Amino acid sequence: MMLPRRRRRGVYPALLLAALFVYAAWPWLPFSKAAVTPPTIVFYGFSILSDVINEGVFPAFRKREAAEGHGDVELISSFAGSGTITNQIIMGVPAQLALLSLESDAERLADAGVVAPGSWKQLPEGGVVNRTPFLILVRPGNPLGIRDFADLTKPKVQIVHPDPLTSGGANWAIVAEYGAGTREQPGRPQAGEEMLAGIWKNVVAQAASARAARTQFENGFGDALITYEQETLYDKGRGRLRADIVVPKRTILSEHTLVVIDRNIRPSERARVDRFVNFLWTEEAQRIFVKYGFRSVYDAWNDNTGFAEIQDPFRISDFGGWKNAKKTIVDGVWKKRVLKMEEKN
Repeated sequence: MMLPRRRRRGVYPALLLAALFVYAAWPWLPFSKAAVTPPTIVFYGFSILSDVINEGVFPAFRKREAAEGHGDVELISSFAGSGTITNQIIMGVPAQLALLSLESDAERLADAGVVAPGSWKQLPEGGVVNRTPFLILVRPGNPLGIRDFADLTKPKVQIVHPDPLTSGGANWAIVAEYGAGTREQPGRPQAGEEMLAGIWKNVVAQAASARAARTQFENGFGDALITYEQETLYDKGRGRLRADIVVPKRTILSEHTLVVIDRNIRPSERARVDRFVNFLWTEEAQRIFVKYGFRSVYDAWNDNTGFAEIQDPFRISDFGGWKNAKKTIVDGVWKKRVLKMEEKN
């Protein structure tokens, strides 16, 4: 017996919807093989980490897990400016690990009650996973003859800079600029402020992260970009660098801090997360970081021949650590004096 034509038209959509429901539910059905999904690690990191973590470090860890009989594991990752991911974690994203550009962002997480104060210092190397100095990128042929941070203060030089309100790299750059001034003229504390003021009057574009600032520069904005050495080496090694590298005589070695967000780690996940944390300081992982242009925290493994020789490298510890540097340099000099000076002009 044939159904009336009007009823047959109603049957097919109903069957189609039912089929789609079964297809969508298939991975969660108890009889489905797809119901057995690999466990995950949720990792947040500052912007320039995306390639080395997703393409280098985590695949190596996954291979090690399988070889040691721990089974498969997958990575859920997110990358943005260090300040941005810190804000996201404070707001409740389920990150289990975060590799931050600044220790001051770790302090912010502690102040917000997300992690225990100073908990990262219990990790190897005080929680510092890798390093990279701050350099200057200029247009091919260096048409403006830029050789150092002081040259960025000259009239008509246009600078692209990440935004210190969201980017950890921008905060490192500010301390690099300030420190270059004070170390060039010892005994003149105002030399750092003068260097900052001279550079920032020439900043014509800002972006939320170091990676985004790099994109702006590649799209034709500005004459110079202050950025991580890692960004330049990684692209240069792949023939993608469309700029010249200028190595300042005096610059800072940035240090990047790992935090473990215990509240987002179930007891059944603890051993797996701890294994990944420990893996980050193994020779295998550290050499992967070096391959991607980061400097290892262990000098013996820094065999990347592309690393720049810096005449006078300095560390954040030279300024009393990030808590003090944030208060006195970033907030005290850049925000309260340099920015206000620019606003008046």
